[in-house]
Amino acid sequence: MQTKLDKLLALISPEKTIVETYNRANEALNTFGVDTAQIEQWDRFRYCMAEFLRNLDCRILRLRGPVEVSPDYYWRRCAQVLLRVYGSNGEKAAFEMARTGNEGGLYGVLKAVAMRVADEYSENEISAKVVAFMDSLTVDEQLDACSEYVSKYGHLLPSEITEANAIRIRANFRKVLENHPRLLLRFQGVGR
Repeated sequence: MQTKLDKLLALISPEKTIVETYNRANEALNTFGVDTAQIEQWDRFRYCMAEFLRNLDCRILRLRGPVEVSPDYYWRRCAQVLLRVYGSNGEKAAFEMARTGNEGGLYGVLKAVAMRVADEYSENEISAKVVAFMDSLTVDEQLDACSEYVSKYGHLLPSEITEANAIRIRANFRKVLENHPRLLLRFQGVGR
């Protein structure tokens, strides 16, 4: 019989969260129609990036159609993503790449945005499911779930966080659960 923890871990498995989200982001990237590999005008770049982010949202979130929101909204969101990807003045750095074709050009910028947005959406999905799980448990059930987690997955974790009755895991159990899918992905990548 599956425990509540088993059900949660199945819901947040890397395949159902991270991999699926990245696949939808790649689909958005591959189906986005751009008629040029380089963009030399700032306004055209802003429009292209805003439209791409709108398309990306539709694909990742599995919306039935485009969201009727101002392109300025999507540009502001995109500028924030570009700052997280490329650092301060990220939007200017991305424009230079799109204008010159350097470092992957426009495609490289679109791909970087798609992967960052996919990463954020998968993190949000996992976090929401973990919070709902934790909120559904009593304190005793949370402690039991933590003990169950340590007994099933403690061997995958560094010994310094499992020592002393796994007090660090108990204190940060929500964060441990949120990181579980990425932990499994790292182990799946070993030896490849």
